[in-house]
Amino acid sequence: MHFIQITVELIVGFAALFLMTKILGKATLAQVTAFDFISAIVLGELVGNALYDKKIGIGSILFAVALWGMMIYVVEWCTQKYRASRGFLEGKPTIVIRHGHLDRNAMKKEKLDIDMLQNLLRQKSVFSIREVEFAILETDGSVSALKKSQYETPTMEDLQQRRKPVCLPVTIIDDGEVDWENLKEAGLNEEWLMKNLHAHHIQSYSDVFYCEWKKDEGIFIEKMQ
Repeated sequence: MHFIQITVELIVGFAALFLMTKILGKATLAQVTAFDFISAIVLGELVGNALYDKKIGIGSILFAVALWGMMIYVVEWCTQKYRASRGFLEGKPTIVIRHGHLDRNAMKKEKLDIDMLQNLLRQKSVFSIREVEFAILETDGSVSALKKSQYETPTMEDLQQRRKPVCLPVTIIDDGEVDWENLKEAGLNEEWLMKNLHAHHIQSYSDVFYCEWKKDEGIFIEKMQ
């Protein structure tokens, strides 16, 4: 009966903490994943109970830690096995600057204000929002930034060419599964995709480990090994 109580409390605690991280948004996590954040709290509490609560024996602590580890393993297995579960369990990157303009709705959804965004950009050596063509808030709370072409450090190749527009790469296939939403957003369709796959002697989506498309460079494909 005691182990059943521990199981129920852990499951309820896991669900409550996970819900809290979703409500707080990715920016609040600041460099850690949702599961790192939850694990730190729960495991810290388990150790604290073991040290200060004499009613909780070693057997109970070992059972709780083993159960917690199993839950994390199951979650990680689900995210690896079922691509559809990744968005809910791990979250998705969010574009907060698009074509040089702040996406206020996306920032509001992720609880990200201007000061926080500027701080995260400075960590990437970007000191003005006007320098950014695209900025993506990652699932761990960090920001990835793609500068406008005029603010990029020129290379020898750049010095011999005209300034080019900045294009954001789009993931089309991930581990054998097509991201239809990305395909549609890029203005492409299934017929175009199959034509390009056939050109690379690929007959099925499941034969592709990774595929991305970039407007100025075309398609890039990594086959399954």
